Amino acid sequence: MKSNKIQPQFIKKYNPRIGLIALATDFVIEKDFIEIIKDRNIDFFVNRIECYNPLTKDNLIKMSETITDVAKNILPDENIDCVVYGCTSGTIAVGYEVIEKKVKAAKPKAKITTPSSAAIKAFRKLNIKKLSIFTPYNKKLNDEVLEYFSNQGFIIVANTYLDIAADYDIGKVDQNFLYETLSKIEIADADALFVSCTALPVLNIIDRLEKKLNKPVVTSNQSLIWDTLESINRNKDILGFGRLFNKNQ
Repeated sequence: MKSNKIQPQFIKKYNPRIGLIALATDFVIEKDFIEIIKDRNIDFFVNRIECYNPLTKDNLIKMSETITDVAKNILPDENIDCVVYGCTSGTIAVGYEVIEKKVKAAKPKAKITTPSSAAIKAFRKLNIKKLSIFTPYNKKLNDEVLEYFSNQGFIIVANTYLDIAADYDIGKVDQNFLYETLSKIEIADADALFVSCTALPVLNIIDRLEKKLNKPVVTSNQSLIWDTLESINRNKDILGFGRLFNKNQ
């Protein structure tokens, strides 16, 4: 028998690549990304990072210690166009600069986005200065989120929180309950409602909420996906996920 060796031909042009670092306990963030980027010429890769419960600043900082290894194992030795760190409170606890440094140790050419940095960009794009903030967190973590956005120059005019201690319970919150709760939230003096946490299943009710409240609704995953797509120049013709995606807004 004769064996024939054939020289392979490799792909010369790649789709933009998104690498998501998702919390091991997050039920929602991957589904939200796929909901928006499906049927687009984008390659999407996910690795999960160990999450320590209850959600506290110390546990969020502890979680961040493995960011470099988790990022490295998203297509090892391959370039990623944008690496996403999928934790709002975790970014606030650790700081964007620390997360950027840890990711770039593994993926030096990648752009970096996080929920808190993306939310700030979204607020500025929509000219939002006064916020009503909703979080699922316990009181201490909730207050740390309020302090963060206040320190970034935004005025917090109202706040509601659910007091959930563990990340894996946040993804179990009923979407109908969320709509009913958020549609009645205090927002009269605010420019917009911000819904924090990547694990909260709120993406698919943003349009309904905006119509009900008659104000912009910005969420962790919505702004994160928007900023990710901005970074890879794929943010166009996206409807159904709030005013943020409206180019003319």
